[in-house]
Amino acid sequence: MEQTGLLIGLIVGGYLLGGVPFGVVISKAMGLPDPRTVGSKNVGFTNVLRVSGKVPGILTLIGDMGKGWVMGFAAMRLLETEWGVLAVAFAPFLGHLFSPFLGFKGGKGVATALGSVLGVSPSIGLVLLLAWIVAVAIWRYSSGGALMAFGLFPIIAALIHPSTPFMLFSFAMSGLIAIKHKGNIERLRNGTESRIGQGRPG
Repeated sequence: MEQTGLLIGLIVGGYLLGGVPFGVVISKAMGLPDPRTVGSKNVGFTNVLRVSGKVPGILTLIGDMGKGWVMGFAAMRLLETEWGVLAVAFAPFLGHLFSPFLGFKGGKGVATALGSVLGVSPSIGLVLLLAWIVAVAIWRYSSGGALMAFGLFPIIAALIHPSTPFMLFSFAMSGLIAIKHKGNIERLRNGTESRIGQGRPG
């Protein structure tokens, strides 16, 4: 009974924490444009980096990854079942995608998802992070790097941690990230997607 109450509290707390739009908070605190009104109008790291610069972009990345990591790390140490741990780790990711503070709209979830995975499985999280960094370094597409990393997530999970809960966790997270990147996928196909370090086309 105590674990059930703790689980519910962590899920709710994780969802609310995940809903905190660090891109908006940091931009407003630094007197910069609200990322919802400029560039791609996304609240995440890439748009903040593009429209406001490296410092607010990196702070946004740290904040968005941090909220996922905090909940995943806490769940690993407080809960006894893998289902419970992964439910809590998934909560901030959902909160970021569907923020209660932004009318249940939000970002694309990549940084928060990476943080959550790092919190529950540092080895797999580091592999995903490395895949994202390498892809971005080669092609300079943040969205392409994210899609590549999370496209690999279920495969990596099957090789390293092939439990039923973790496989479902990997498929659900990767699927939602792909859905959120629908527009990016179309622009990548058309060759009109913005690269890191350049402005948004047109």
